[in-house]
Amino acid sequence: MIIVTVFWLRDDTADDIPTVAETVQEQALAEDVAQPELPPIPVPQTINGTIQSGDTVSTILGEWLSSAEVHQLAQACNEVFKLSRIRAGQPWTVTCLEDQLQSFSYEIDDNSTLNVVRDGDMFTVAVDPIHYDIQLDRVEGKIDSNLFAAIDTAGEGAALAYRLADIFMWEVDFIRDIRVGDSFTVVVEKRYRDGEFKGYGRILAARFVNQGDAYEGFLLEDDGRSEYFTAEGGSLRKAFLKAPLDFRRISSGYSTARLHPVLNVVRPHHGIDYAAPTGTPIKAIGSGTVVAVARTKAAGKYVKIQHKNGYESAYLHMSRYARGIRSGQKVAQGQIIGYVGATGYATGPHLDFRIKRYGKYMNPKTVTNPRATPVPKVRLDEFKTAVVSYKGYLDGTLALQTYAVDNVSTL
Repeated sequence: MIIVTVFWLRDDTADDIPTVAETVQEQALAEDVAQPELPPIPVPQTINGTIQSGDTVSTILGEWLSSAEVHQLAQACNEVFKLSRIRAGQPWTVTCLEDQLQSFSYEIDDNSTLNVVRDGDMFTVAVDPIHYDIQLDRVEGKIDSNLFAAIDTAGEGAALAYRLADIFMWEVDFIRDIRVGDSFTVVVEKRYRDGEFKGYGRILAARFVNQGDAYEGFLLEDDGRSEYFTAEGGSLRKAFLKAPLDFRRISSGYSTARLHPVLNVVRPHHGIDYAAPTGTPIKAIGSGTVVAVARTKAAGKYVKIQHKNGYESAYLHMSRYARGIRSGQKVAQGQIIGYVGATGYATGPHLDFRIKRYGKYMNPKTVTNPRATPVPKVRLDEFKTAVVSYKGYLDGTLALQTYAVDNVSTL
């Protein structure tokens, strides 16, 4: 008989062997204890401000940059925008990391922003367009007293009224011709940034009904200039302004025989005297070339401008010339060329305004005022296609649009 004996060996240390989970947990705890605490990751800070009167780039950025770095940044900006031109009221933004400037931006105007970014020891500079969301809006109303009150009643600003008056200034005298019951409709861009209304953009189309006569204007942009034309492509603008300044009264008209107020003799007066306070801006009635910036005993300080088709305009008795006005310079219609005064033979501040054609004096009040250049033939089809949409907006038969643009022109 065979006897088999089975021995069970018991290891009393088995209970001391950690499980896998326990081992991992102990290692993690050990690592937590052994590993030093990491410092917090630096977070960039953004500081916003507004240019105050007397501010310079040094006073704004001196907290983050040394004088040498401020100079270096300004030099980098010179090619695109001189920081000496910063204006009070404009916003700026600085981004810094641990008190070191990383970027600087300055809003130049409603259209563009100067952006400066640190790149090591250098600064990268760019002028970038401002992004806007554009919503077309139709503003309409009737005149109860004047255009400005009517547009305010429609919930819009005075700037819109001035723009509308500028479009139709050659068709309607908005001081003398307005009647109760006249009406207007304007299709205008409203600009938004981050959902906030930031003012008006372009007027795309406008209609004004004055004493039963309807006038319409449609926008066409060419080489950065905005002009308004009839639906057929004719210019709403005329060659000359109705008057070269905002005047209080006409103190003396055109005459072939007038008693001179200073010389006390009867002689022709070949112009119109517009009485106005000293310093009132004087505008060129039309585009042309300055042919004289001079002074004589009788005329005082004066400017002469040569226009197309043989016309020449003269502006006498100025107190001073506008900055930069000189002989040979081209000027645009409406550009300020000088300021009202009483130099020469004058009893008080006024502008003696004169017009010649082919060397012969003409009464400024009766001069035929030709239309400006119509829509170029090469763009006429494009313009008429746009007019179809613009008319739909004016009439309310076409849904107004919302779109995004960069760098729009403003009111």
